[in-house]
Amino acid sequence: MEIAWLEDFLTLSVTNNFSRAAETRHVSQPAFSRRIRNLEHWVGTPLVDRSVYPVALTPAGDAFRKAAEECLRSLRDAREEATRLVARSGEVISFAALHTLALSYFPRWSADLQSTLGTMSFRMVADNLSGCIEAVISGSSDLTLCYSHPSVPTALDINRYPSIALAQDRILPVSAPNGKGTARFALGEEGGLPYLGYASDSFLGRIANTIVQNNKLGPALALRYENSMAEALKSVAIEGGGLAWLPEICIRKELASGALVLAGDERFTKPISIRLYRSIERSRKEVERLWAFAKSSAEAD
Repeated sequence: MEIAWLEDFLTLSVTNNFSRAAETRHVSQPAFSRRIRNLEHWVGTPLVDRSVYPVALTPAGDAFRKAAEECLRSLRDAREEATRLVARSGEVISFAALHTLALSYFPRWSADLQSTLGTMSFRMVADNLSGCIEAVISGSSDLTLCYSHPSVPTALDINRYPSIALAQDRILPVSAPNGKGTARFALGEEGGLPYLGYASDSFLGRIANTIVQNNKLGPALALRYENSMAEALKSVAIEGGGLAWLPEICIRKELASGALVLAGDERFTKPISIRLYRSIERSRKEVERLWAFAKSSAEAD
């Protein structure tokens, strides 16, 4: 059982609407419904009566709601106490970040931070977009590091959750090279290109799907492998498994060495920004110091 399932359930108990609850929780409706089903399976009985509109809690669901509220209240109290204990022993700044950024951007960026601000302690959790957004909303992370593009809204209130554009990246179509050093699988060739894709509800998956749709590439691509992590797709692409759209930040070494080559021109690329998010409702000295430096650096650029 996951804590997020309890939070989902309590949100649904207030909205009595799956669509509205999913939007509030910043997840797709299918994912939200799946999580409620998982909770019901764990409890062992239906908690929601789906035969009425708007949906309502079953008698078991109403009883479970009180227990869920108490459980979350106890966990939050315990977390606050643990945070106070950590604060006494030294400030630790917690981050949630997309997997690609946690691996390919955060190490160098955090080193630059410490070269200017001095030694700092960080805690990192890598997650998907909805998990990262949920982390900053719930307060489980001080800061969230995500990709951003207008076609994939986060649904965050910018007044409560401001952000800073730290850097720019691009998503590029790449492939292993053939014997001539050009792409083994190049866009513009005949159909049936083996395609390495992301899960459709991931951030990079949505961006890649936008490129595919805008250029009417669907008939030319044959999905061979799917994974929500860019690093996993990169490994398969290097081995010649197919064509993939990957963030430039995670394939710079491979492009320089020739292990991967571009499989299409600018029509098939898309710029994306790297943004840092926070909640204005939670603040600590070290977080404010880092935020002020990130903001001044962004403004200087």
